[in-house]
Amino acid sequence: MPQTAAEQLTQLRAAAAYIQQQAAAFQPEFGIILGTGLGALAKEVQVEHALSYADIPHFPVSTVESHAGRLLLGTLGGRRVAVLQGRFHYYEGYTMQQVVFPVRVLKLLGISKLFVSNAAGGLHPEFRISDLMLIDDHINLQPTNPLVGPNLDELGPRFPDMFAPYDAGLLAQAEAAAADLGFGPRVRRGVYASLPGPMLETPAEYRYLRTIGSDAVGMSTVPEVIAARHMGLPVLAVSVITDLASPEHLKPVDIQHILAAAADAEPRLTALLKRVVEQQ
Repeated sequence: MPQTAAEQLTQLRAAAAYIQQQAAAFQPEFGIILGTGLGALAKEVQVEHALSYADIPHFPVSTVESHAGRLLLGTLGGRRVAVLQGRFHYYEGYTMQQVVFPVRVLKLLGISKLFVSNAAGGLHPEFRISDLMLIDDHINLQPTNPLVGPNLDELGPRFPDMFAPYDAGLLAQAEAAAADLGFGPRVRRGVYASLPGPMLETPAEYRYLRTIGSDAVGMSTVPEVIAARHMGLPVLAVSVITDLASPEHLKPVDIQHILAAAADAEPRLTALLKRVVEQQ
């Protein structure tokens, strides 16, 4: 049976209490979610506490290659951060409530902003492998979302507005940071489409996604963003373009190519997110 709101809140509080107990009441200012192949940012964090997801009560455990499955608490650019080194996906068999469980726990721990990264297929014809795309809107094509079911009134309203899911101020700061760092045309803005996966899309599906206004496509991020906005958290999200899905560039791809493209972009992503965090 689906969990009641009271049951969900009890589990969220238990996870947050365990983390605070293990981390000497460490209170992060910002949360960061690292996506597929994008773990290098963790090396920039001065880690004070590292907790395995498997040890945190009620936390899911990531099953995806390249997701380390650790919560890192420490400082980045002089600011206190909680870094989710690996995320959860609907295609792994988790419910949407489980997918967003960590984000809700971070909110209970005290974060005031959320930074998200992912690996995505590029649909815009001008995108190139290892470009960064600042997400300025999304199209949710997942089969459900984390707000279906009983509302957690203590976290947010029943009908949250999604007029601006990605914070305009953070987007402007990220664009300015990209210019200062000399990244130029390797950092763009665009619309992200979220599909359930785990298979990649067919050529016809890629054409459809481009037709409806998508610039990149992936299998994550939107559930966490919906949960974050429900709780009033401003969000900055960045996609690393790991393969090209526009008709003139489309070709077969595998996970090793995706990981290699993500690794090539990691230094830029790390520098960009670090700069934005420093400026908060």
